[in-house]
Amino acid sequence: MKTPEPLPMDVRLMHATANLLLVVVALLCVGALLGWGARLPAFAISGVSVTGDVKHYNAITLRANVMPRLQGTFFTLDINAARKVFETMPWVRQAIVRRDFPNRLKVQLQEHQAMAFWGEEGDSRMVNSFGEVFEANAGELDQDNLPRLIGPEGQSAQVLAMQQTLQPLFAPMDLTIGQLELTPRGGWRAQLDSGTEIEFGSGSTSDLVARAQRFLKTVTQVTARYQRTPEQLASVDLRHTDGYAIRLDGVTTLDGMDGKKQ
Repeated sequence: MKTPEPLPMDVRLMHATANLLLVVVALLCVGALLGWGARLPAFAISGVSVTGDVKHYNAITLRANVMPRLQGTFFTLDINAARKVFETMPWVRQAIVRRDFPNRLKVQLQEHQAMAFWGEEGDSRMVNSFGEVFEANAGELDQDNLPRLIGPEGQSAQVLAMQQTLQPLFAPMDLTIGQLELTPRGGWRAQLDSGTEIEFGSGSTSDLVARAQRFLKTVTQVTARYQRTPEQLASVDLRHTDGYAIRLDGVTTLDGMDGKKQ
């Protein structure tokens, strides 16, 4: 039997080119079909389920406030862009967005946990548990007795950490730090809920803790000498190295520890 002669090179190239073109055309058709299908109304995002420790939002409020701002269908939606949209909501600190076939989203939210107000009196900004400043409707707070923190911009985490360190020292005496301020020069001052103003001075956290402990250890005995209680203190100055100075309402001259003025 006669063996067929091989096709010339140019013919084989033509066949290969034709086959390649057929594959390309087929892929383009498939791509176009998939692109058309991905944009069908059946795949338009129509719902969202919410998980996480969420107090201020639910699926209904998010659907009303976020869904109209999302662009694309289940297949074409930019997940990163969607995440940023959710994170524009005032109480949302972080959002994780996932697709839920065929036309829904699963969103895990982390909300800001308000620990204090930030800034001068009247400023509605708040500090969350991470020491970050955020803005939201203060009328939606679960509690209305948050302390106020004041300090240079970018120092909110440091001021919060100091407040959380000092407050437990005052708590056993039923004294509450209602306001704590870090001055531009690095000094610390506080105001108790009773109205008492306290000058801590500058220094490290351990320095301020030591001054506070020295004061709290003896203040009850000192104020008792004048038939007063610690709640009746007008001001306290802890910046002295070997004592502290106090001013009591209605008392003009006070004898201090170890003969020092207090």
